[in-house]
Amino acid sequence: MIEDMLRTPAAVQDAERHTAHNYHPLPVVISSAEGAWVTDVDGRRYLDCLAGYSALNFGHRHPALIAAAHAQLDKLTLTSRAFIHDQFADFCRELAALCGKDLVLPMNTGAEAVETGIKVARKWGYQVKGVPAGQATIVVADGNFHGRTTTIVSFSTDDDARADFGPYTPGFKIVPYGDLTALADAVDETTVAVLLEPIQGEQGVVVPPTGYLPGVRQLCTERNVLFIADEIQSGLGRTGATFACELEGVVPDMYLLGKALGGGIVPVSAVAADTDVLGVLRPGQHGSTFGGNPLACAVATEVVRLLATGEFQRRSTELGERLHAGLHALIGKGLVAVRGRGLWAGLDIDPALMSGREACERLMERGVLAKDTHGSTIRLAPPLTITAEEIDHAVAQLAAVLAG
Repeated sequence: MIEDMLRTPAAVQDAERHTAHNYHPLPVVISSAEGAWVTDVDGRRYLDCLAGYSALNFGHRHPALIAAAHAQLDKLTLTSRAFIHDQFADFCRELAALCGKDLVLPMNTGAEAVETGIKVARKWGYQVKGVPAGQATIVVADGNFHGRTTTIVSFSTDDDARADFGPYTPGFKIVPYGDLTALADAVDETTVAVLLEPIQGEQGVVVPPTGYLPGVRQLCTERNVLFIADEIQSGLGRTGATFACELEGVVPDMYLLGKALGGGIVPVSAVAADTDVLGVLRPGQHGSTFGGNPLACAVATEVVRLLATGEFQRRSTELGERLHAGLHALIGKGLVAVRGRGLWAGLDIDPALMSGREACERLMERGVLAKDTHGSTIRLAPPLTITAEEIDHAVAQLAAVLAG
């Protein structure tokens, strides 16, 4: 009888009726959220351990971010880049300082940041490095996930993301992730950039071997190639540092940022690099009507200021140790492997027990939200505002799921 009164089943059906099936979401319909918790249309609360794939690093409705958005909504939301608005300079200056770079180019989505990085690298290759026109190549890694545009899926090795979307954009070489020798062999006189995730998120939070990122940095410097770090998921505090590259003391030539930069309120992305790289662009060669809009800048500037305190990086480090200790204790008890850094983890479930999807469904029944990827793997990426007690609760629910 109680089930007949629930709103969720009808709401799920209604959502599916008029949308293309490009996602396979869990059957939960969220209506409100605060901090690390969300509430569905039937009033049931769930601990959010996905955090919008790191878009909600600061939790749902962080008071400082909501205040910044409300204040800006009362004044100005859009001008287009035909004009300058009063939030633009602060955002660009403060984000550039956070990145240790000269310039910032604001966009909206993560995929737009990646596309921008590709265009800038090619133009740099032609104008600065001297690569013959039309011959620029970029080296990427297998298992990558940089977005879903036609150009980006052209160098994906995920058949779900790539199949049936050709013809594909040329100009990319794919090498094994974590293999410096293969990378060195792939770089030649046409190479303008190496584009990598410092930690591969969609692949299952795959951390490269120690020394790999410094080796990439050294190789790029020696061969006069740009090192582009896609920190859209791994950056902005997720791994215990502002950027995952910092964990190995590496500074790339270009950062690609997104997700958490919008504070979970508006889509904001950006490319950050020095003048000798981003300075190759001239008016009319690249742009976005909504990129760097006043509302986005107001929120993202507050995000940068939250990160500048170092509080969230410390929380990710300290609470991440607690999370990983709890997860590693489950190896041999239903888990076969655990990977990650900070408050970010990829868990491989024994496929004889259940699939990743089944594990997420059972976690959902226990009030914890997570997301599967690649069969038997699930990802945990809770907000950086999560508490130690909430981490223990999430691990306990996972242990119960694995125990059956």
